[in-house]
Amino acid sequence: MPAFTDTLKTLQARVERLLDERLERPSGPPAIVRLVDAMRYATLNGGKRIRACLIYAAGEAVGGDAETLDDAACAVELIHSYSLIHDDLPCMDDDDLRRGRPTCHRAFDEATALLAGDALQGLAFEILADSADNRRIAMMRLLARAIGARGMAGGQAIDLAAVGRSVSPEALEDMHRRKTGALIHASVMLGAMAAPEPVPASVTEALDAYGRAIGLAFQIVDDILDEEGDTETLGKTSGADRARGKPTYPSVIGIDAARARARALEAAALESLRPLGDNARLLKDLARYIVQREQ
Repeated sequence: MPAFTDTLKTLQARVERLLDERLERPSGPPAIVRLVDAMRYATLNGGKRIRACLIYAAGEAVGGDAETLDDAACAVELIHSYSLIHDDLPCMDDDDLRRGRPTCHRAFDEATALLAGDALQGLAFEILADSADNRRIAMMRLLARAIGARGMAGGQAIDLAAVGRSVSPEALEDMHRRKTGALIHASVMLGAMAAPEPVPASVTEALDAYGRAIGLAFQIVDDILDEEGDTETLGKTSGADRARGKPTYPSVIGIDAARARARALEAAALESLRPLGDNARLLKDLARYIVQREQ
């Protein structure tokens, strides 16, 4: 799909440029400069920018324009970067490699990495708060809920508590929907909020269903890649989840069933987009990309 590949590269480059601008190095005490260097190191390192692309795709589907989506796209990528920094810390997964480079706490130190994650989260909400209208307030509320105790942070807590234990497929799905799915779902809904005119309830419901399906599918594919991928391609240590005794879809239901579940979720995501017609082209391409990717 060359046209989609070109679009993806264009959106990725756009977000990369915007993040670089917002993470401008300050003058001042060396400790602050080092902190911002850590923030830049963890953020500007070649991520796929799927969450930002979902914002642009959902916004396009409801008639929004890219300029009105830039702040939200930057915010979710900053949140994602903060979550990866914290996820890699010794008190969490204690990972040494992320996106093909040493993790933030290895490249700098643990305290700096912790503060870099905190500062990235703060910057995300600062960017969204630049325009304090009702729409921006609703976006901040949605994002905060997605990353809090009922979303990403709660999913991480469940993940840590499940190490070395047997879990049911239902419990695993709940964990994944929170830890990874919540921010991906929020990205889709943030894009929907950029609509210049009120959208029909059927469209909102379609995007909601799409975001939930593709958010879970993303983590299932991650689980499969952790089991079958190689470290060089993934940019992180393959087999790490299995080595830690963490429950994953391949370990709980088997690799073949995990693949089937991911494909079923892809089909459900595509089906949910029927009310949007041709406006959902990019969302459909992203769903296929998320499930069929190799890293």
